[in-house]
Amino acid sequence: MSRKYKFSDNNKLYFISFAVVYWIDLFVRNEYKDIVLDSWRYCQKEKDLEIYGWCIMTSHIHMIIGSKGRELSKIVGEMKSYTSTSLKEAITNHSGESRKEWMLWMMNRAGTKNGNNREWQLWQQNNKPLEILNEQMFFQKLDYIHRNPVEAGFVENKEDYLYSSARDFYDGKGLIGLCYWR
Repeated sequence: MSRKYKFSDNNKLYFISFAVVYWIDLFVRNEYKDIVLDSWRYCQKEKDLEIYGWCIMTSHIHMIIGSKGRELSKIVGEMKSYTSTSLKEAITNHSGESRKEWMLWMMNRAGTKNGNNREWQLWQQNNKPLEILNEQMFFQKLDYIHRNPVEAGFVENKEDYLYSSARDFYDGKGLIGLCYWR
């Protein structure tokens, strides 16, 4: 992996993106998105995760994150591992999930493909962390994150998308407690 795609300094903020294998539209159900949000809340409280901006799209997630001390690579790795297990269980047990067999088959395929020797893989391997170099870059990435649902045609206004931090910046109350530019 290229050096530019690593968390090199835990005192910095990073823009990260991570996607479901094969870009599967997993997050069309709120209960799946809520599993991710619950994991983030836990990581904020117990694992020193700082969240500055975020958006959950149907197949991927964008975030701006930092840490109060723990290694970001460990926090993100543990979060992805936990959500993968929890989401597998939620998909398996969801009586109304019409795509259950197909999604489980695709995620099992991803786990065994290319010699991974795993039975299951939900997330693509990388996060592509990009260090936030200055305030201008921070707000450029934040705008990119918040514009994703608008560009996808889900909403007309950034602040109207529930599963994003945009409403926190428009005098609304979002679903996750945020940190602000430091």
